[in-house]
Amino acid sequence: MKKSSISLALLLAFSLTACIDDGEDGLAGTDGATGADGTDGVSVYVTRDDVVTSNANIAYAAYADSLISAQSLRDSLTKFVADPSETNFVEAKQAWLNAREPYGQTEVYRFRVGPIDALTTNENGDYELGEEGDGPEGRINAWPLGEALIDYVATEIDGDEGEGLSGSSIIEDTVSYPSITEDVISDLFEYEGEEANVTTGYHAIEFLLWGQDLNADLSGDGDRDATAGQRTISDYSTVSGECTSGSEIVADEICTRRGEYLVAAAEILIDDLTTVVEAWEPETGFHYENFVAGGDDSLALIFEGMGRLSYGELAGERINIALTTDSQEDEHSCFSDNTHRDIFLNAKGVQNAFNASYTRIDGEVIEGASPYDLLIVEGEFELANSLRSALEATMSAAAVIDTKAKTGTPFDVLIQEGINQENIVAVITALDTQTGFIEDSIDALNISTGDLYQDTEEEF
Repeated sequence: MKKSSISLALLLAFSLTACIDDGEDGLAGTDGATGADGTDGVSVYVTRDDVVTSNANIAYAAYADSLISAQSLRDSLTKFVADPSETNFVEAKQAWLNAREPYGQTEVYRFRVGPIDALTTNENGDYELGEEGDGPEGRINAWPLGEALIDYVATEIDGDEGEGLSGSSIIEDTVSYPSITEDVISDLFEYEGEEANVTTGYHAIEFLLWGQDLNADLSGDGDRDATAGQRTISDYSTVSGECTSGSEIVADEICTRRGEYLVAAAEILIDDLTTVVEAWEPETGFHYENFVAGGDDSLALIFEGMGRLSYGELAGERINIALTTDSQEDEHSCFSDNTHRDIFLNAKGVQNAFNASYTRIDGEVIEGASPYDLLIVEGEFELANSLRSALEATMSAAAVIDTKAKTGTPFDVLIQEGINQENIVAVITALDTQTGFIEDSIDALNISTGDLYQDTEEEF
């Protein structure tokens, strides 16, 4: 595994702090490094600015990996559309799954008024930060989506499939939309002000690859089966007279339009990720420069992103809602049954931020001065180890969900057990606990953040 130096200064900082004794007595930390005033020669090695800079470099690496993976996805989709063979179909789906791996770990950079959440343009056409919600995050990763806006849907499904365009979808409506283009798809995002009318991003592509996950159990006992959506390859057929929409033979142009939608959506995804990557690019990106110069304000944003993702978005919106309502439409990747990876990767992103370590898709490790190091050098030994342990507990709990899915019991099957599903409850509880320690760290470092609990109305 290769290791990359973020900068000589940060490598020095990390190498020095890596040798710090954080306490032979575990959480008590009684034998740990002491003194936060620099007299012991420890605190000078890791500064708050070091932590902020390493966080910015890792953010850039994770978003860059997301862009690289999205470009590979586009190439696989283009290949499949040109030659819709079973082999190319499988490769296209795998490329989508691969693309989710780095992006899932970037979610910790949300909720902090950064490029993903707040990117906008000024009157000169230059990028700048606006308000939270102005950025491309929705176009990239919004869910659940009203799939009836995009393509054909079943008449009945677990959950709300959304509203189409006067009874037909974009792909089916050849009169209103004679051409499928990036502009057409983008202009219909959140059609008629409905947040569920998502036409772009990872999940629009996911739906077009897998189709709806109807979970028709062949045993007839009412339980969901363990398969994902099963869109047929004939939905992309290039053989005249063999194009389908599910079980129905349809006009050849529908398959052509479906393929055009796939590729156009991938191009939009690449464009949106490119703007985020450029904003985070070291030395040249406008947000990178502002963030690394932000001092305690930037340090506070690191912890706010960790806390708000942990509690409101992940524990609340992404897990608890689907669990308590038993709704597969409310699971994050409902078409591909990849929700177990969403949960694991989002949690991993929080741990990455605390440890200041990220493994790139090519195996290279990016690491630097971490919030953990900072808590240690500022004398918060017990708190540093408590938060580290809480994050490890969360990852262990998330790994159980991940393993269950990989061995035949995906998230949408688990949630049928309701609020007594111990494995899912364990993840929620662990995320709740780690959020408390994140809040304690904010207080200990005397920094100011927004409310870590503001993003959900769920009660655990």
